[in-house]
Amino acid sequence: MSTYSLSIPLGSVDLGRLKTGDDFRREARRLLPDVLTGIGEKSAEVAWNELQKSFRGIPGFKGSSSSSDKSRFIREAGQNHRRNASAQDRRTLEDSIIEQLREMKRKAR
Repeated sequence: MSTYSLSIPLGSVDLGRLKTGDDFRREARRLLPDVLTGIGEKSAEVAWNELQKSFRGIPGFKGSSSSSDKSRFIREAGQNHRRNASAQDRRTLEDSIIEQLREMKRKAR
């Protein structure tokens, strides 16, 4: 699995309640579905843009430039990524979230 820069909204995390390893793990599991969806959406957005660029080079073929098509593609890709992530990818990402939560807590002191 690639390394991603995770964006965890601070407003959704009560850092003061994170004291034990189990607390951090529980919070990471709570955040995991949204982070997985976000990764899928970011990947889909890059893929959409690259496909649109490649379609421009084909004479007589016009790619979809509809913003609703793009939004639907990105949303569905995010949901599919969340559903289809392997157990190993989930565990790796969960560990990464825990590291970020620990770092956020250190900086908040």
